[in-house]
Amino acid sequence: MLIKNGHVIDPKNGIDGKMDIALKEGLIAAVAEEIPEASAQQVVDASGLYVVPGLIDLHTHVFHGTQEDADYSNGYNALPPDGFTFRSGVTTIVDVGGSGWRDFHQFKRQTIDRVQTRVLAFLNIVGHGMKGGPIEQDLTDMDARLTAMRAREFPEMIVGIKVAHYGGPEWDPVKRAVEAGEIAGVPVMIDFGRHMPPLSLSDLLLVHLRPGDIFTHVYAHVPERQPIVQDGKVAPHVVEARKRGLLFDVGHGAGSFVFRQAIPAMEQGFPPDTISSDLHIRSMNAGMKDLSNVMSKFLNLGMPLQQVIEKTTWRSAQVIQREDLGHLSVGSPADVAVLRVRNGEFGFLDVEGSRLSGDQKLECELTLREGRVVWDLNGLTGQDWKTVPVPF
Repeated sequence: MLIKNGHVIDPKNGIDGKMDIALKEGLIAAVAEEIPEASAQQVVDASGLYVVPGLIDLHTHVFHGTQEDADYSNGYNALPPDGFTFRSGVTTIVDVGGSGWRDFHQFKRQTIDRVQTRVLAFLNIVGHGMKGGPIEQDLTDMDARLTAMRAREFPEMIVGIKVAHYGGPEWDPVKRAVEAGEIAGVPVMIDFGRHMPPLSLSDLLLVHLRPGDIFTHVYAHVPERQPIVQDGKVAPHVVEARKRGLLFDVGHGAGSFVFRQAIPAMEQGFPPDTISSDLHIRSMNAGMKDLSNVMSKFLNLGMPLQQVIEKTTWRSAQVIQREDLGHLSVGSPADVAVLRVRNGEFGFLDVEGSRLSGDQKLECELTLREGRVVWDLNGLTGQDWKTVPVPF
């Protein structure tokens, strides 16, 4: 396939302009200003569209199953990935904490090995994963050594350790997750809050976490957690944490993104390091919707399109230490998203129902996963029906 006349944005390689891209045998074969149409079996005209690396959604929940009271770990709250990825240009997703060391094998058999989307994982420090309720409060099931052992068993799939939903007064889950991350050589992602009594956000960021670790739900305002914007200003300890190398992820979700946090943070020069959806059954039909909708919010908050793409491709790949992904280098997997920026009058909701008006909206026209068409909104790769040979 040859994708011609598109505006290519490839942050890793510093490309931001009209280029052609040739795909062969599931890989990027060439990127050049002009590639002859005669060299290709199929030509896709991407005039007026943006051609970017397949998007990486760094925060999702896709350990979907039918076990009752299992929440995001083989339960009903997670989603089967293929139905919610390609239509947004996403080719790689990261399930964050759905499985722990005890049930990762099941997650692999049940989801990772069966879908077309590339699925990676942050392993929950809770051995039974994100099953909700008392299961996630059990300190005896938070074993750093066994968690790290499982991560080292599947380094091509497990890219980090996750802490979430613990409500006790102890720092033990964070400490054990960081210990597991140290042993396995992977980052830790923290979903912070709910502690009774509340724990200090400053201590989390400046005492317990390491450079390269990830604070998700950065623009949330939830009970028992200090927001990053306090009294209209980004808190000094949050700014200091970024200087020390901590990373801040959106993780929009159904309850973790409010404009009254995001807008002042953006105005004060505190954008996210990565843009992610926190895709699950409650967020997909609420204010979040999908990753392209979350990206559109930041586009309308003043973030240049090139940065929006970077924070959902190359930067996300770097954060999870998968630098084979998130770019269009020759020889890399032909994971490609073709996006349209629609102009008009649009509205965007946060998790509290607050509305932001905007004049730009991203829409995915075409997604390729290792060179295969997995989403084609308007038939860019199709042939006019009147010219298709009758098969019999």
